[in-house]
Amino acid sequence: MSYLGMVTEIVPFTAHNGDKGQANYARPTTKEMVGGVVLIHHMPGWDDWIQEAARKLAHYGFACIAPDLYFREGPGSPDDCAARSRAKGGVTDEQVMGDVAGAMAFLRAQANSNGKVAVMGFCSGGRQTYLAACSLNHVDAAVDCWGGRVIVEDPADITPARPVAPIELTSGLNCPLLGIFGNDDANPSPKQVNDTEAVLKKLGKTYEFHRYDGVGHGFFAVDRPAYKPEQAKAAWQKVIDFLDKTIGPRARFS
Repeated sequence: MSYLGMVTEIVPFTAHNGDKGQANYARPTTKEMVGGVVLIHHMPGWDDWIQEAARKLAHYGFACIAPDLYFREGPGSPDDCAARSRAKGGVTDEQVMGDVAGAMAFLRAQANSNGKVAVMGFCSGGRQTYLAACSLNHVDAAVDCWGGRVIVEDPADITPARPVAPIELTSGLNCPLLGIFGNDDANPSPKQVNDTEAVLKKLGKTYEFHRYDGVGHGFFAVDRPAYKPEQAKAAWQKVIDFLDKTIGPRARFS
């Protein structure tokens, strides 16, 4: 059951190297203590759909902060800032991890925090979620939604900005991991998902993967042709149940 009352606002937060970033902060209007989610946006940026996903998580009873990873490229529209970032080779893993750590600290500092924080991301944000879960301290849960290049097959994908394949850091994973994937996706492909699962299983990590037929990349995004409502509804329920189990209990109707 969802909690319908919520507040959303744009807030400042302390990002990598003490930079002052901006984020969308959405939370349920409840006196209960709630778990927090850092929502890492996809490569297109801090766009309308990411704001809607943050509101959705608040609707289901979690406090969610969605940091703008491209704020240093502003001012301008999310599309413009994303384009400027891509032209520079993208944000560095180090910078993203610093921004995510700052967003986690913001959530834990709020009066409504129960102290538990998950990291969740889509597309490139899914890759960054995997990286955060393996390299940052005090991540309580992670949700990787079709994160590409967790496994790197093309040497050209190892760059100064992204110097290591996240799969190589899996030994550092110390929280439960949920993976959501489409079987028609090419990045990650079903084989790459299988290979990732094999590493997790070999290292004895706590994880669950859910794969959906008839969908490809980005099937949650309601504003894109790839959107598949039936599979998206089922997968979102897996996400909410996982978060409830790992960082909850979530806020509910009083």
